[in-house]
Amino acid sequence: MMAALCALLIITPLHAQETPTEIDIDTIIAGMSLEQRVAQMFMVTLHGSVMTEQGARHLREWQPGGIVLFTDNMGNPAAMTRLTNAYQQTILDAGGVPLLISTDQEGGVVTRLTDGFTMFPTPLLLGAAGAEMSLRAGAATATELSAVGINMNLAPVADLETYAQNPIIARRSFGNDPDLTGEVIAAYVRGTQSMGVLATAKHFPGHGDTREDSHGTLPILDLTRERLDAVELAPFRAAIEADVAAIMVSHIWFRQIDPTPRMPASLSRVFVTDILRGDLGYDGLIMTDAMDMNAVDLEYNFHDALVMAVHAGVDLLAMGPSVGQPVFEAAMQRVVDEVRAGNISEARINESVRRILATKQTYDLFTWQPLDPAGAAARVNLDAHADLFTELYNAGVTVAYDRNNLVPIPPDRSVAIIFLATRYQIQHDCSTYRPDIRWVGVGDNPDAEQIAWAVEAANSSDIAVVCTQNAISNPYQQALVNALPP
Repeated sequence: MMAALCALLIITPLHAQETPTEIDIDTIIAGMSLEQRVAQMFMVTLHGSVMTEQGARHLREWQPGGIVLFTDNMGNPAAMTRLTNAYQQTILDAGGVPLLISTDQEGGVVTRLTDGFTMFPTPLLLGAAGAEMSLRAGAATATELSAVGINMNLAPVADLETYAQNPIIARRSFGNDPDLTGEVIAAYVRGTQSMGVLATAKHFPGHGDTREDSHGTLPILDLTRERLDAVELAPFRAAIEADVAAIMVSHIWFRQIDPTPRMPASLSRVFVTDILRGDLGYDGLIMTDAMDMNAVDLEYNFHDALVMAVHAGVDLLAMGPSVGQPVFEAAMQRVVDEVRAGNISEARINESVRRILATKQTYDLFTWQPLDPAGAAARVNLDAHADLFTELYNAGVTVAYDRNNLVPIPPDRSVAIIFLATRYQIQHDCSTYRPDIRWVGVGDNPDAEQIAWAVEAANSSDIAVVCTQNAISNPYQQALVNALPP
Protein backbone atom coordinates (compact mmCIF):
# COMPACT_ATOMS: atom_id res chain seq x y z
CA MET A 1 0.00 0.00 0.00
CA MET A 2 2.72 2.47 0.94
CA ALA A 3 4.72 1.91 -2.24
CA ALA A 4 1.63 2.48 -4.32
CA LEU A 5 0.81 5.65 -2.41
CA CYS A 6 4.28 7.10 -2.97
CA ALA A 7 3.99 6.35 -6.66
CA LEU A 8 0.67 8.13 -6.81
CA LEU A 9 1.79 11.23 -4.96
CA ILE A 10 5.34 11.76 -6.08
CA ILE A 11 6.49 9.66 -9.02
CA THR A 12 3.62 10.16 -11.45
CA PRO A 13 1.90 13.50 -10.88
CA LEU A 14 -1.06 14.13 -13.12
CA HIS A 15 0.14 17.26 -14.88
CA ALA A 16 3.53 18.40 -13.64
CA GLN A 17 5.48 16.46 -16.28
CA GLU A 18 3.19 17.32 -19.17
CA THR A 19 3.94 20.12 -21.62
CA PRO A 20 1.21 22.79 -21.43
CA THR A 21 -0.78 23.34 -24.59
CA GLU A 22 0.76 26.16 -26.62
CA ILE A 23 -1.63 29.03 -27.22
CA ASP A 24 -1.17 32.59 -28.41
CA ILE A 25 -2.28 34.60 -25.40
CA ASP A 26 -1.97 37.94 -27.16
CA THR A 27 -4.26 36.71 -29.92
CA ILE A 28 -6.82 35.58 -27.36
CA ILE A 29 -6.69 38.94 -25.59
CA ALA A 30 -7.04 40.82 -28.88
CA GLY A 31 -10.20 38.84 -29.61
CA MET A 32 -11.81 39.54 -26.22
CA SER A 33 -14.19 42.40 -25.57
CA LEU A 34 -13.41 44.78 -22.72
CA GLU A 35 -16.21 43.15 -20.72
CA GLN A 36 -14.67 39.69 -21.20
CA ARG A 37 -11.25 40.93 -20.15
CA VAL A 38 -12.55 42.64 -17.02
CA ALA A 39 -14.58 39.53 -16.15
CA GLN A 40 -11.39 37.44 -16.23
CA MET A 41 -10.31 39.38 -13.13
CA PHE A 42 -13.33 38.24 -11.10
CA MET A 43 -13.66 35.06 -9.03
CA VAL A 44 -17.40 34.88 -8.48
CA THR A 45 -19.65 32.76 -6.27
CA LEU A 46 -22.61 30.92 -7.77
CA HIS A 47 -24.90 29.55 -5.10
CA GLY A 48 -26.25 26.02 -5.03
CA SER A 49 -24.99 22.46 -5.32
CA VAL A 50 -26.25 22.26 -8.91
CA MET A 51 -26.03 24.66 -11.82
CA THR A 52 -28.90 27.14 -11.77
CA GLU A 53 -30.29 28.93 -14.79
CA GLN A 54 -29.28 32.24 -13.23
CA GLY A 55 -25.72 30.98 -12.78
CA ALA A 56 -25.61 29.61 -16.33
CA ARG A 57 -26.76 32.97 -17.66
CA HIS A 58 -23.93 34.73 -15.85
CA LEU A 59 -21.34 32.32 -17.23
CA ARG A 60 -22.66 32.73 -20.76
CA GLU A 61 -22.96 36.52 -20.68
CA TRP A 62 -19.97 37.60 -18.59
CA GLN A 63 -17.53 34.65 -18.73
CA PRO A 64 -15.67 35.31 -15.43
CA GLY A 65 -12.14 34.12 -14.84
CA GLY A 66 -12.96 31.92 -11.89
CA ILE A 67 -15.43 30.58 -9.36
CA VAL A 68 -14.98 30.15 -5.60
CA LEU A 69 -16.87 27.23 -4.08
CA PHE A 70 -18.31 27.62 -0.59
CA THR A 71 -20.33 25.43 1.76
CA ASP A 72 -23.62 25.59 -0.13
CA ASN A 73 -21.89 24.31 -3.28
CA MET A 74 -20.61 21.17 -1.59
CA GLY A 75 -21.62 17.55 -2.11
CA ASN A 76 -20.12 14.11 -2.53
CA PRO A 77 -17.51 13.43 -5.22
CA ALA A 78 -20.03 12.59 -7.93
CA ALA A 79 -22.09 15.72 -7.19
CA MET A 80 -19.01 17.93 -7.18
CA THR A 81 -17.91 16.51 -10.51
CA ARG A 82 -21.30 17.18 -12.07
CA LEU A 83 -21.18 20.76 -10.78
CA THR A 84 -17.68 21.58 -12.04
CA ASN A 85 -18.43 19.87 -15.37
CA ALA A 86 -21.51 22.06 -15.74
CA TYR A 87 -19.56 25.23 -14.95
CA GLN A 88 -16.80 24.50 -17.44
CA GLN A 89 -19.04 23.17 -20.19
CA THR A 90 -21.35 26.18 -19.98
CA ILE A 91 -18.56 28.69 -20.33
CA LEU A 92 -16.87 26.76 -23.14
CA ASP A 93 -20.16 26.42 -25.04
CA ALA A 94 -20.40 30.22 -24.84
CA GLY A 95 -16.95 30.56 -26.41
CA GLY A 96 -15.22 31.53 -23.16
CA VAL A 97 -11.98 30.53 -21.46
CA PRO A 98 -11.97 27.61 -18.98
CA LEU A 99 -12.45 28.63 -15.36
CA LEU A 100 -10.24 28.61 -12.35
CA ILE A 101 -12.43 26.67 -9.89
CA SER A 102 -11.23 27.14 -6.33
CA THR A 103 -12.11 26.36 -2.73
CA ASP A 104 -10.58 26.54 0.75
CA GLN A 105 -9.41 22.99 1.45
CA GLU A 106 -6.86 23.94 4.13
CA GLY A 107 -7.34 20.92 6.39
CA GLY A 108 -8.44 21.14 10.00
CA VAL A 109 -11.05 23.75 10.86
CA VAL A 110 -11.32 25.14 7.30
CA THR A 111 -12.26 22.15 5.17
CA ARG A 112 -15.00 22.70 2.60
CA LEU A 113 -15.19 19.23 1.06
CA THR A 114 -16.17 16.71 3.73
CA ASP A 115 -18.63 14.20 2.21
CA GLY A 116 -16.49 11.45 0.71
CA PHE A 117 -13.19 13.32 1.05
CA THR A 118 -10.28 12.94 3.46
CA MET A 119 -10.50 15.17 6.53
CA PHE A 120 -6.85 16.18 6.62
CA PRO A 121 -5.54 17.41 9.96
CA THR A 122 -4.88 20.98 11.00
CA PRO A 123 -1.88 22.62 9.27
CA LEU A 124 -0.23 22.97 12.69
CA LEU A 125 0.24 19.19 12.67
CA LEU A 126 1.84 19.38 9.21
CA GLY A 127 4.25 21.97 10.57
CA ALA A 128 5.24 19.54 13.28
CA ALA A 129 5.42 16.57 10.89
CA GLY A 130 7.92 18.31 8.60
CA ALA A 131 8.46 19.23 4.98
CA GLU A 132 8.28 15.76 3.41
CA MET A 133 4.96 14.97 5.09
CA SER A 134 3.66 18.43 4.17
CA LEU A 135 4.55 17.82 0.52
CA ARG A 136 2.67 14.53 0.54
CA ALA A 137 -0.35 16.07 2.28
CA GLY A 138 -0.43 18.87 -0.30
CA ALA A 139 -0.25 16.35 -3.13
CA ALA A 140 -2.95 14.13 -1.62
CA THR A 141 -5.29 17.08 -1.06
CA ALA A 142 -4.72 18.24 -4.63
CA THR A 143 -5.41 14.73 -5.92
CA GLU A 144 -8.83 14.79 -4.29
CA LEU A 145 -9.60 18.28 -5.60
CA SER A 146 -8.47 17.46 -9.12
CA ALA A 147 -10.55 14.28 -9.03
CA VAL A 148 -13.73 16.37 -8.98
CA GLY A 149 -12.66 19.20 -11.29
CA ILE A 150 -11.35 21.74 -8.77
CA ASN A 151 -8.10 23.16 -10.09
CA MET A 152 -7.14 25.73 -7.41
CA ASN A 153 -6.77 25.38 -3.65
CA LEU A 154 -6.96 28.56 -1.57
CA ALA A 155 -4.23 27.17 0.65
CA PRO A 156 -1.72 27.02 2.30
CA VAL A 157 -2.12 29.56 5.09
CA ALA A 158 1.30 31.24 5.27
CA ASP A 159 0.46 33.31 8.35
CA LEU A 160 2.63 32.68 11.39
CA GLU A 161 1.00 31.95 14.73
CA THR A 162 2.76 34.85 16.43
CA TYR A 163 -0.25 35.72 18.63
CA ALA A 164 -1.71 32.64 20.31
CA GLN A 165 -5.14 34.21 20.93
CA ASN A 166 -5.64 35.22 17.30
CA PRO A 167 -9.40 34.83 16.69
CA ILE A 168 -9.20 33.68 13.08
CA ILE A 169 -5.77 32.13 12.33
CA ALA A 170 -4.94 29.99 15.38
CA ARG A 171 -4.39 26.37 14.27
CA ARG A 172 -4.88 27.26 10.62
CA SER A 173 -1.20 28.29 10.72
CA PHE A 174 1.63 25.81 10.11
CA GLY A 175 3.65 27.25 13.01
CA ASN A 176 5.34 30.29 14.51
CA ASP A 177 8.97 29.87 13.46
CA PRO A 178 9.53 31.87 10.23
CA ASP A 179 12.14 29.60 8.67
CA LEU A 180 10.71 26.21 9.67
CA THR A 181 7.21 27.28 8.69
CA GLY A 182 8.53 28.53 5.37
CA GLU A 183 10.05 25.11 4.66
CA VAL A 184 6.81 23.20 5.21
CA ILE A 185 4.74 25.77 3.32
CA ALA A 186 7.08 25.58 0.34
CA ALA A 187 6.78 21.79 0.44
CA TYR A 188 2.98 21.99 0.58
CA VAL A 189 3.01 24.30 -2.44
CA ARG A 190 5.25 21.92 -4.40
CA GLY A 191 3.08 18.95 -3.49
CA THR A 192 -0.12 20.71 -4.49
CA GLN A 193 1.18 21.99 -7.79
CA SER A 194 2.82 18.69 -8.72
CA MET A 195 -0.71 17.38 -9.15
CA GLY A 196 -1.76 20.17 -11.51
CA VAL A 197 -3.64 22.21 -8.90
CA LEU A 198 -2.77 25.85 -8.19
CA ALA A 199 -1.69 26.62 -4.63
CA THR A 200 -2.47 29.97 -2.97
CA ALA A 201 -0.34 31.37 -0.14
CA LYS A 202 -2.43 33.55 2.16
CA HIS A 203 -2.98 36.09 3.78
CA PHE A 204 -0.15 38.39 2.63
CA PRO A 205 1.72 40.04 4.30
CA GLY A 206 0.58 38.11 7.39
CA HIS A 207 -2.57 37.78 9.50
CA GLY A 208 -1.02 35.94 12.43
CA ASP A 209 -0.45 38.88 14.77
CA THR A 210 -3.92 40.41 14.61
CA ARG A 211 -6.23 40.73 17.60
CA GLU A 212 -9.29 40.97 15.35
CA ASP A 213 -10.90 38.87 12.66
CA SER A 214 -10.96 40.67 9.31
CA HIS A 215 -14.30 39.03 8.53
CA GLY A 216 -15.81 41.33 11.14
CA THR A 217 -13.67 44.47 11.26
CA LEU A 218 -10.51 46.06 9.84
CA PRO A 219 -7.54 44.85 11.93
CA ILE A 220 -4.80 47.42 12.48
CA LEU A 221 -1.18 46.37 13.01
CA ASP A 222 1.72 48.64 13.93
CA LEU A 223 4.43 46.30 12.67
CA THR A 224 7.43 47.93 11.04
CA ARG A 225 8.80 46.97 7.66
CA GLU A 226 11.88 45.58 9.42
CA ARG A 227 9.66 43.30 11.50
CA LEU A 228 7.72 42.15 8.43
CA ASP A 229 10.94 41.34 6.58
CA ALA A 230 12.34 39.37 9.51
CA VAL A 231 9.19 37.47 10.52
CA GLU A 232 5.90 37.63 8.61
CA LEU A 233 7.30 37.70 5.07
CA ALA A 234 9.58 34.68 5.49
CA PRO A 235 6.92 32.03 4.68
CA PHE A 236 5.74 34.06 1.68
CA ARG A 237 9.29 34.32 0.36
CA ALA A 238 9.58 30.54 0.71
CA ALA A 239 6.30 30.07 -1.17
CA ILE A 240 7.51 32.39 -3.93
CA GLU A 241 10.75 30.42 -4.23
CA ALA A 242 8.56 27.31 -4.62
CA ASP A 243 6.82 29.09 -7.54
CA VAL A 244 3.44 29.38 -5.82
CA ALA A 245 0.77 30.08 -8.44
CA ALA A 246 -1.18 32.66 -6.42
CA ILE A 247 -0.89 34.85 -3.34
CA MET A 248 -3.95 36.18 -1.50
CA VAL A 249 -3.63 39.62 0.08
CA SER A 250 -5.25 40.33 3.45
CA HIS A 251 -7.65 43.04 4.53
CA ILE A 252 -5.37 44.48 7.26
CA TRP A 253 -4.13 48.03 7.72
CA PHE A 254 -0.37 48.13 8.40
CA ARG A 255 -0.33 51.81 9.21
CA GLN A 256 3.41 52.17 9.77
CA ILE A 257 4.07 50.92 6.24
CA ASP A 258 1.16 52.47 4.34
CA PRO A 259 -0.10 55.41 6.45
CA THR A 260 -3.07 56.07 4.18
CA PRO A 261 -5.98 56.11 6.66
CA ARG A 262 -7.85 52.80 6.97
CA MET A 263 -6.08 51.31 3.95
CA PRO A 264 -6.14 47.50 3.91
CA ALA A 265 -3.18 45.79 2.25
CA SER A 266 -5.54 44.28 -0.34
CA LEU A 267 -6.28 47.76 -1.72
CA SER A 268 -2.82 49.23 -1.18
CA ARG A 269 -0.43 49.79 -4.06
CA VAL A 270 2.36 49.89 -1.47
CA PHE A 271 1.76 46.24 -0.58
CA VAL A 272 0.51 44.80 -3.86
CA THR A 273 2.84 46.49 -6.35
CA ASP A 274 5.74 48.00 -4.42
CA ILE A 275 6.38 45.19 -1.93
CA LEU A 276 4.93 41.99 -3.41
CA ARG A 277 5.67 42.65 -7.08
CA GLY A 278 8.67 44.92 -6.60
CA ASP A 279 10.62 44.00 -3.49
CA LEU A 280 9.74 40.29 -3.44
CA GLY A 281 9.80 39.92 -7.23
CA TYR A 282 6.56 37.95 -7.40
CA ASP A 283 5.06 37.56 -10.88
CA GLY A 284 2.28 35.07 -10.19
CA LEU A 285 -1.39 35.78 -9.60
CA ILE A 286 -2.25 38.24 -6.86
CA MET A 287 -5.78 37.96 -5.51
CA THR A 288 -7.77 39.65 -2.78
CA ASP A 289 -9.37 37.98 0.17
CA ALA A 290 -13.16 37.97 -0.17
CA MET A 291 -14.21 41.53 -0.90
CA ASP A 292 -17.45 41.31 1.09
CA MET A 293 -15.60 40.89 4.38
CA ASN A 294 -16.37 43.66 6.84
CA ALA A 295 -12.74 44.80 6.95
CA VAL A 296 -13.43 46.28 3.50
CA ASP A 297 -17.20 46.41 3.30
CA LEU A 298 -17.63 48.62 6.39
CA GLU A 299 -14.84 50.96 5.31
CA TYR A 300 -15.52 51.50 1.60
CA ASN A 301 -18.26 51.34 -0.95
CA PHE A 302 -18.05 47.84 -2.42
CA HIS A 303 -17.62 48.97 -6.02
CA ASP A 304 -15.12 51.68 -5.07
CA ALA A 305 -13.04 49.07 -3.21
CA LEU A 306 -12.87 46.86 -6.31
CA VAL A 307 -11.62 49.78 -8.38
CA MET A 308 -9.02 50.53 -5.69
CA ALA A 309 -7.82 46.91 -5.80
CA VAL A 310 -7.38 47.12 -9.57
CA HIS A 311 -5.38 50.34 -9.20
CA ALA A 312 -3.27 48.63 -6.52
CA GLY A 313 -2.25 45.93 -9.03
CA VAL A 314 -4.46 42.98 -8.02
CA ASP A 315 -5.19 40.37 -10.70
CA LEU A 316 -8.14 38.50 -9.20
CA LEU A 317 -11.00 40.04 -7.24
CA ALA A 318 -12.57 37.41 -4.98
CA MET A 319 -16.29 37.52 -4.29
CA GLY A 320 -17.42 35.99 -1.01
CA PRO A 321 -20.65 34.04 -0.39
CA SER A 322 -22.67 37.11 0.61
CA VAL A 323 -22.15 38.86 -2.75
CA GLY A 324 -25.21 38.23 -4.90
CA GLN A 325 -25.03 37.87 -8.65
CA PRO A 326 -26.59 41.28 -9.42
CA VAL A 327 -24.01 42.92 -7.15
CA PHE A 328 -20.91 41.38 -8.72
CA GLU A 329 -22.27 41.88 -12.22
CA ALA A 330 -22.74 45.56 -11.40
CA ALA A 331 -19.18 45.55 -10.05
CA MET A 332 -17.87 44.15 -13.32
CA GLN A 333 -19.75 46.87 -15.18
CA ARG A 334 -18.30 49.51 -12.83
CA VAL A 335 -14.75 48.46 -13.70
CA VAL A 336 -15.64 48.46 -17.41
CA ASP A 337 -17.05 51.98 -17.03
CA GLU A 338 -13.89 53.15 -15.25
CA VAL A 339 -11.81 51.91 -18.18
CA ARG A 340 -14.04 53.58 -20.75
CA ALA A 341 -13.88 56.82 -18.73
CA GLY A 342 -10.08 56.70 -18.82
CA ASN A 343 -9.71 56.18 -15.06
CA ILE A 344 -8.20 52.71 -15.52
CA SER A 345 -6.02 52.01 -18.54
CA GLU A 346 -6.68 49.06 -20.82
CA ALA A 347 -3.00 48.24 -20.43
CA ARG A 348 -3.59 47.73 -16.71
CA ILE A 349 -6.48 45.32 -17.41
CA ASN A 350 -4.51 43.49 -20.09
CA GLU A 351 -1.57 43.04 -17.74
CA SER A 352 -3.70 41.02 -15.32
CA VAL A 353 -5.57 39.17 -18.05
CA ARG A 354 -2.29 38.12 -19.65
CA ARG A 355 -1.08 36.80 -16.31
CA ILE A 356 -4.35 34.94 -15.69
CA LEU A 357 -4.36 33.33 -19.14
CA ALA A 358 -0.68 32.40 -18.87
CA THR A 359 -1.39 30.66 -15.57
CA LYS A 360 -4.31 28.79 -17.09
CA GLN A 361 -2.01 27.71 -19.91
CA THR A 362 0.69 26.57 -17.46
CA TYR A 363 -1.86 24.41 -15.64
CA ASP A 364 -3.24 23.10 -18.94
CA LEU A 365 -6.77 24.39 -18.44
CA PHE A 366 -7.19 25.05 -22.16
CA THR A 367 -7.41 21.29 -22.78
CA TRP A 368 -10.21 20.79 -20.25
CA GLN A 369 -12.35 17.68 -20.70
CA PRO A 370 -15.34 16.65 -18.56
CA LEU A 371 -14.76 14.09 -15.84
CA ASP A 372 -16.95 11.01 -15.36
CA PRO A 373 -19.06 11.54 -12.21
CA ALA A 374 -19.46 7.78 -11.79
CA GLY A 375 -15.71 7.42 -11.32
CA ALA A 376 -15.30 10.36 -8.95
CA ALA A 377 -15.10 8.36 -5.73
CA ALA A 378 -12.47 6.06 -7.23
CA ARG A 379 -10.43 9.08 -8.35
CA VAL A 380 -10.61 10.65 -4.88
CA ASN A 381 -9.32 7.29 -3.59
CA LEU A 382 -9.84 7.64 0.16
CA ASP A 383 -8.24 4.27 0.86
CA ALA A 384 -4.95 5.39 -0.70
CA HIS A 385 -4.79 8.31 1.71
CA ALA A 386 -5.69 6.41 4.88
CA ASP A 387 -2.12 5.28 5.51
CA LEU A 388 -0.83 8.79 4.87
CA PHE A 389 -3.29 10.10 7.45
CA THR A 390 -1.85 7.74 10.07
CA GLU A 391 1.70 8.65 9.11
CA LEU A 392 0.94 12.34 9.48
CA TYR A 393 -0.26 11.90 13.04
CA ASN A 394 2.70 9.72 13.96
CA ALA A 395 5.21 12.14 12.41
CA GLY A 396 3.56 15.11 14.10
CA VAL A 397 4.17 13.92 17.66
CA THR A 398 6.57 16.52 19.05
CA VAL A 399 8.53 16.81 22.29
CA ALA A 400 8.37 20.51 23.14
CA TYR A 401 10.85 20.14 26.00
CA ASP A 402 12.05 17.35 28.31
CA ARG A 403 13.89 18.98 31.20
CA ASN A 404 14.08 15.81 33.32
CA ASN A 405 14.93 13.35 30.55
CA LEU A 406 11.71 11.40 31.01
CA VAL A 407 11.04 10.70 27.33
CA PRO A 408 10.90 7.86 26.56
CA ILE A 409 9.54 6.80 29.94
CA PRO A 410 11.95 4.33 31.59
CA PRO A 411 10.43 0.84 31.85
CA ASP A 412 11.31 0.57 35.56
CA ARG A 413 9.28 3.66 36.57
CA SER A 414 5.61 3.38 37.53
CA VAL A 415 3.27 5.49 35.44
CA ALA A 416 -0.11 7.17 35.88
CA ILE A 417 -1.86 8.57 32.81
CA ILE A 418 -4.50 11.22 33.46
CA PHE A 419 -6.62 11.70 30.36
CA LEU A 420 -9.90 13.14 29.15
CA ALA A 421 -12.25 10.19 29.36
CA THR A 422 -14.08 11.33 26.23
CA ARG A 423 -10.86 10.49 24.37
CA TYR A 424 -11.06 6.79 25.16
CA GLN A 425 -8.74 5.98 22.25
CA ILE A 426 -5.80 7.14 24.39
CA GLN A 427 -6.35 4.32 26.88
CA HIS A 428 -7.03 1.81 24.13
CA ASP A 429 -3.88 2.62 22.17
CA CYS A 430 -1.43 3.15 25.04
CA SER A 431 -2.42 -0.04 26.86
CA THR A 432 -0.62 -2.02 24.19
CA TYR A 433 2.71 -0.52 25.31
CA ARG A 434 2.45 -1.27 29.05
CA PRO A 435 -0.07 -3.36 30.95
CA ASP A 436 0.70 -1.76 34.33
CA ILE A 437 -0.39 1.83 33.64
CA ARG A 438 -2.65 3.42 36.23
CA TRP A 439 -5.45 5.15 34.34
CA VAL A 440 -7.40 8.18 35.59
CA GLY A 441 -10.19 9.40 33.33
CA VAL A 442 -11.54 12.91 33.92
CA GLY A 443 -14.07 15.14 32.20
CA ASP A 444 -13.20 17.80 29.66
CA ASN A 445 -13.80 20.33 32.49
CA PRO A 446 -12.49 18.36 35.50
CA ASP A 447 -14.09 19.26 38.84
CA ALA A 448 -12.48 19.23 42.30
CA GLU A 449 -13.20 15.54 42.88
CA GLN A 450 -11.62 14.53 39.57
CA ILE A 451 -8.61 16.73 40.28
CA ALA A 452 -8.23 14.96 43.60
CA TRP A 453 -8.20 11.60 41.79
CA ALA A 454 -5.43 12.86 39.53
CA VAL A 455 -3.36 14.20 42.44
CA GLU A 456 -3.65 10.93 44.35
CA ALA A 457 -2.60 8.89 41.29
CA ALA A 458 0.37 11.20 40.62
CA ASN A 459 1.53 11.00 44.25
CA SER A 460 1.50 7.21 44.14
CA SER A 461 3.39 6.93 40.82
CA ASP A 462 6.93 7.75 39.73
CA ILE A 463 5.76 9.58 36.61
CA ALA A 464 2.43 11.22 35.77
CA VAL A 465 1.42 11.89 32.17
CA VAL A 466 -1.44 14.38 31.60
CA CYS A 467 -3.33 14.52 28.33
CA THR A 468 -5.11 17.83 27.68
CA GLN A 469 -7.02 19.42 24.83
CA ASN A 470 -6.99 23.19 24.29
CA ALA A 471 -5.82 23.63 27.88
CA ILE A 472 -4.53 27.08 26.96
CA SER A 473 -8.15 28.26 27.00
CA ASN A 474 -9.63 25.80 29.53
CA PRO A 475 -9.21 26.92 33.18
CA TYR A 476 -10.47 23.58 34.52
CA GLN A 477 -7.73 21.63 32.76
CA GLN A 478 -5.21 24.27 33.82
CA ALA A 479 -6.29 23.80 37.46
CA LEU A 480 -5.77 20.05 37.16
CA VAL A 481 -2.25 20.38 35.77
CA ASN A 482 -1.27 23.02 38.33
CA ALA A 483 -2.54 20.85 41.20
CA LEU A 484 -0.19 17.97 40.40
CA PRO A 485 3.05 17.56 42.36
CA PRO A 486 6.18 18.86 40.58
